[in-house]
Amino acid sequence: MGAQKTDIEIARETKLEPIVNVAKKLDVPEDALEQYGKYKAKLSEDFLESIENNKPGKLILVTAINPTPAGEGKTTVSIGLAQGLSRLGQKTCLALREPSLGPCFGVKGGAAGGGYSQVVPMDELNLHFTGDFHAITVANNLLAALIDNHIHQGNKLRIDTRQILWKRCMDVNDRSLRNIVVGLGAKGDGFVREDHFVITVASEIMAIFCLASDMKDLKKRLSEIIVAYNLDGEPVTAGELNAVGAMAALLKDAIKPNMIQTLEHTPAIVHGGPFANIAHGCNSIIATKTAMRLADYTVTEAGFGADLGAEKFLDIKCRKAGLKPDAVVIVATIRALKYNGGVAKADLTNENIEALKNGSCNLIKHVENIKSYGLPVCVTINKFVSDTDAEVECLKEILGKLDVPFSVSEVWAKGGEGALDLAKDVMKLADSENNFHYLYPDDLGIKEKIETLATKIYGAGNVEFAPAALKQIAKIEELGFRECPVCMAKTQYSLSDDPKTLGRPDGFTFHIREVYVSAGAGFVVALSGSITTMPGLSATPAAYSIDVDDDGNIVGLF
Repeated sequence: MGAQKTDIEIARETKLEPIVNVAKKLDVPEDALEQYGKYKAKLSEDFLESIENNKPGKLILVTAINPTPAGEGKTTVSIGLAQGLSRLGQKTCLALREPSLGPCFGVKGGAAGGGYSQVVPMDELNLHFTGDFHAITVANNLLAALIDNHIHQGNKLRIDTRQILWKRCMDVNDRSLRNIVVGLGAKGDGFVREDHFVITVASEIMAIFCLASDMKDLKKRLSEIIVAYNLDGEPVTAGELNAVGAMAALLKDAIKPNMIQTLEHTPAIVHGGPFANIAHGCNSIIATKTAMRLADYTVTEAGFGADLGAEKFLDIKCRKAGLKPDAVVIVATIRALKYNGGVAKADLTNENIEALKNGSCNLIKHVENIKSYGLPVCVTINKFVSDTDAEVECLKEILGKLDVPFSVSEVWAKGGEGALDLAKDVMKLADSENNFHYLYPDDLGIKEKIETLATKIYGAGNVEFAPAALKQIAKIEELGFRECPVCMAKTQYSLSDDPKTLGRPDGFTFHIREVYVSAGAGFVVALSGSITTMPGLSATPAAYSIDVDDDGNIVGLF
């Protein structure tokens, strides 16, 4: 038996269809495509306007348990499910996020799926793609430059240099840029002040980009960004800095959604990509609505576990866009559940029914959370070769008590064929009773919204607010942002704010250290625990393995 092929080898061996042929599966004409080479394209603005009144198809949300070193494969299952629905004769489209270079060169690697359930061209997708993230980065940093230039040129708006909120960004993990000093040197080099960087996917412009309905809405949201406070404590906006037009010009092409394909040539619209642990974790509203207007089934995913990605999809994205999922899929692996049950990573291939039972509490909590929104939900296990029949039956029995459909997915090895049972469950669920509602009403206070999230979704017993956070909440509500939803920035590895606490913690104290408003995005961000908006690299980052071989092929991506 030969060595197992890597994801990039599988992707490279697949014969891709020209994107014009892939688009035809959704009745998209060739003249609606703005092609970036042969295998990827943007959908034109005129075409998007022409389908605005199309009846939307079913929306399927894929989420997961909290991520572990054992792996879950949420994106891989999402892609496999879309391929499975296509195999069943359904007109299907994926709606996914674009990968960030941060995790690509950091720990996680790429975000194009895996095995025989990938979106392609995977190397181009994982690196520069169509330049959307670069456009967002430049727009962000242009606004930062305009702020400092305004101060240097006389500071007509009386910006308080101690209360500048806007941070620069880049799409690479770099802890050294979290806290910096700018303006050093001669007088003409700018005003000396403390500054900060965030990763591009945490920028408010990324959030605005993904929540805007069109260019007009995008410009309105950009104008409402609060970049600083003046000496009287009043907000200063990007609109007041006359920054909106130039930022919009940089984002003019980026705002058009991108179309590529899966290994089985199912169409995929990939657009936008905020992280779920520090932002709202969903692809663009434009992409999701476009997919729904073109397909009978749209499969989309939300970042990390259901406590982050799915919660934000439901309470932020659906609230802003008027969307309602028709079914939710929760992805887990038996390996990850045993890890939650106390098994060391090195021992996860050994059968351990007791650890599986103990660790399944994490999955059960996520199932209960999704049910609390009134949504139909099913569970699928992303199968590994080490999973035993006894372990699969044990988990099936556990979920049977919750009256939740359960299937085994083998999408890495079999592609769409490995998701046929899941696809059938999803089609049935999508036609079942749906009583979707949000977790909290708009008019609930910011503090109360945070407490609701912490106690109902995470399982906390109480929330401890730092004094500074309470002052920030009072200021936010005074400025008129009380009705905004909350975007929690917390660790993805635990239901709690402690990444080392696995399983289903209960009754713990949840800590809020900072709260700020993203006025353009239309939500309030609450930072918990030690979460940071600019990640750092590990001791052996994935960048060490990435290279270009003698034939000009990129190697080492996974």
